[in-house]
Amino acid sequence: MWDYSEQVLEHFYNPRNHGTMETVEEPDVAVVYGEVGSISCGDALRLHLKIKESTDTILDSRFQTFGCTSAIASSSALTELVKGKTLDEALNITNHEIADFLGGLPEAKMHCSVMGQEALEAAIYKYRGIEVEHHDDDDEGTLICSCFGITETKIRRVAIENDLTEVEQITNYIKAGGGCGTCLANIEDILIEVQAEKAALADRVTAQLDTSAEPAEVPNLTPIQKITLIQQVLDTEVRPMLMADGGNVELYNVEGDRVQVILTGACGSCASSTETLKYAIENKLKILVSPALTVEQVEG
Repeated sequence: MWDYSEQVLEHFYNPRNHGTMETVEEPDVAVVYGEVGSISCGDALRLHLKIKESTDTILDSRFQTFGCTSAIASSSALTELVKGKTLDEALNITNHEIADFLGGLPEAKMHCSVMGQEALEAAIYKYRGIEVEHHDDDDEGTLICSCFGITETKIRRVAIENDLTEVEQITNYIKAGGGCGTCLANIEDILIEVQAEKAALADRVTAQLDTSAEPAEVPNLTPIQKITLIQQVLDTEVRPMLMADGGNVELYNVEGDRVQVILTGACGSCASSTETLKYAIENKLKILVSPALTVEQVEG
């Protein structure tokens, strides 16, 4: 028996917003859905969104789920989380936020929260006319887990985003390795490579700190590696300095060389927040990541 929180059981026994959503003929309103998973693999989710087109705001959300207690609870929680948010705000909802909303999930059931996050992305991309497979390279690359159709690219992305270091964690998050088991050794090799890449990025930061007279040159970083390095610099070099003055910073988004951050605490209301952006954050990132980066503040 899984050790479910009270919130998980509440959303399982009394799911919010369960059911379908019909297309509406209302001005400035659109209905769209995104779906992930398959019944043959054990879990499937269709997430419906009702969107106010002029403001890109989610007015309502419903779900249809085939799955376990955690899948139903995660889907229910997600529909509550997205209401009232803009599409960009909704895209920033992580699988950990879904799990936290429910008071936590058993680690072996974290794939249910990941499924919710992916269904949300699929719905928003469909609304924006972006094919998921064109936006996300997860379906590209070497197929590692044939039982669940998981590629090396997806394993790498999930490992980096969630700081996973063990094969069992990968299985818990995206099911890879949970079938016949023949891919377990390959998954372990991928995780070793990811950890080696992260260590190499950390070494670059350390080396640059020792010789910080010239901006760093970090060639051939993948988008995920670039975001990881930016987050690492914010965590280790910028945040401690800001927290000493009662402030903080969160990475919001990275679009090419444009880094968007949210300043909170004393920094969020400080009259010199522009100086904080340019001198405390942007200069650090230019030195330690790439001289092409620019930083801008967005509202949280």
